[in-house]
Amino acid sequence: MTLGEALVEVWRQVLVEEESRVEVDGEQYRVSATSRNKLRTVTFVAGGNSFDGIEQNPNTASRWARLAREGKRVMQFRCAGRYVGVVAEGKVIRYPAWRALNLPE
Repeated sequence: MTLGEALVEVWRQVLVEEESRVEVDGEQYRVSATSRNKLRTVTFVAGGNSFDGIEQNPNTASRWARLAREGKRVMQFRCAGRYVGVVAEGKVIRYPAWRALNLPE
C-alpha cells in the first residue's frame, strides 16, 4: 500500500465508515475526538512515519472548511508537526511539506 492509499484508507475508516478504531498495515489505532469541537482525530504509523489525521473543522475560513460545511468529508494529515496533505472525498492532495519531508509518493 502506498502512503497516499494509506491516508485514503484512514479517511475512509474514520469519516465514511465512522469506525472507532482504524487499521493500517495490520496495526490498529484508536480514533478520538478533540475536546473543544469534537473533531475526530487519529494518530497512526504508515510507511515508517507517524501521522495525525484530523477531521476538518467546518468553522474556519479555509477552502477545505467550506467543503466541510457543504457536507463533504475532509481530513487533514500532519507528519513531524507539518501539514503534509488532505483527503477530500477520497482524493489525496499533497502539500509542499510532503516533498520537504521526503515522504514517498
